[in-house]
Amino acid sequence: MTATLGTTSTTKTPDLGPAVELVSKEEGHRQPLAPEFVSAEDFSPLEVAYDFGRVRREDIEAGPKNIWRYKKLLPVPSNVEEIPNTEPGATRLIQADRLAKALGVKKVWVKDDTGNPTHSFKDRVVAVALAAAREFGFDVLACPSTGNLANAVAAAAARAGWRSVVLIPKTLERAKILTTAVYDGDLIAVDGNYDDVNRLATQLAAEQESWAFVNVNVRPYYSEGSKTLAFEVAEQLGWRLPSQIVVPIASGSQLTKVDKGFREFGQLGLVDETPYKVFGAQATGCSPVSAAFRAGHDVVQPVKPDTIARSLAIGNPADGPYVLDVVNRTGGAIEDVTDEEVVEGIRLLARTEGIFTETAGGVTVATAKKLIETGKLNPDEEIVLLITGDGLKTLDAVEDKIGPKATVSASADAVREALGI
Repeated sequence: MTATLGTTSTTKTPDLGPAVELVSKEEGHRQPLAPEFVSAEDFSPLEVAYDFGRVRREDIEAGPKNIWRYKKLLPVPSNVEEIPNTEPGATRLIQADRLAKALGVKKVWVKDDTGNPTHSFKDRVVAVALAAAREFGFDVLACPSTGNLANAVAAAAARAGWRSVVLIPKTLERAKILTTAVYDGDLIAVDGNYDDVNRLATQLAAEQESWAFVNVNVRPYYSEGSKTLAFEVAEQLGWRLPSQIVVPIASGSQLTKVDKGFREFGQLGLVDETPYKVFGAQATGCSPVSAAFRAGHDVVQPVKPDTIARSLAIGNPADGPYVLDVVNRTGGAIEDVTDEEVVEGIRLLARTEGIFTETAGGVTVATAKKLIETGKLNPDEEIVLLITGDGLKTLDAVEDKIGPKATVSASADAVREALGI
């Protein structure tokens, strides 16, 4: 059975809370809420538009300790927290004083999203996508993925009692393959890179009318989940916006939605509309957005990824141009770092703050260091770093770089000698 991309067999009117319509990013064409991701009018991505009504701090604070405390700001039904889901969010924001000292700056905050159910920020976006997909009548949760999304989709589908279909590049880290396969969904490894996998997903989304590809046909709803990172940071800072924030770039959606979240909080009067700067971080082996920023371009030229930071290895990032818009508007910058710098970023965060991040977090830390050294990040203003995934997912990136200080015989003297005591 075939169907037009984004259609389903349901005639139910979706309950998506404050969401009222979809709007094209380029020319502002409006259309009803539907499982569609590209405007038929101007062929640009679609974004959710809202009628929020009144939203108060005390209502948010009285909500559950997960992303559903912000349900009045998301495209989800009013009873979303009552439906089985992985309940992501409410991850810690830590004041990273030892990291700040190592970087030579006044204050650093680390938003540690490794504490989510499958240990990455993707649990946030998938939870929102699943809630929307249910309203549209889908019954299969699917995705193309560089790893973290695969974990999150498989887990969320299992929790909801849905079938999952996950497409991954066959070269994905072994840990991410295992931590997806364990949920017993349909995991398909593809002989190609992420852009090949994404192309296949788009084709299948047009054919399988009951499949919700979270980052394809329900992408406008899915991407809104990243706003909750911004909401939590602002709330955890005492209901204020940070001065500077560094965000890793894969497709670019997360960075644009963090900005959107800050702006919505300001527009609703939940925080003062103080200025902030958004900075982007990429690995040099897949840095099309960084290259465009450096060249002063407003378009992004696709590249073939070649980096250990596979979760960021999207050579043709869908939201690249919109990342450039946000960074330029806020006065930020975009930088990229080598794989060697990525590993050192992982180790720096681990030894200073006891947080073991995956390669994407290594990119964020290393890029922040580079931005500080080049004077683009202000050392006298606070800096928030988004750490979006757990290091246990990418052990292969560091396994040949670290290990025991020494291997000794089973005697106290041998241990003392190795330790120099």
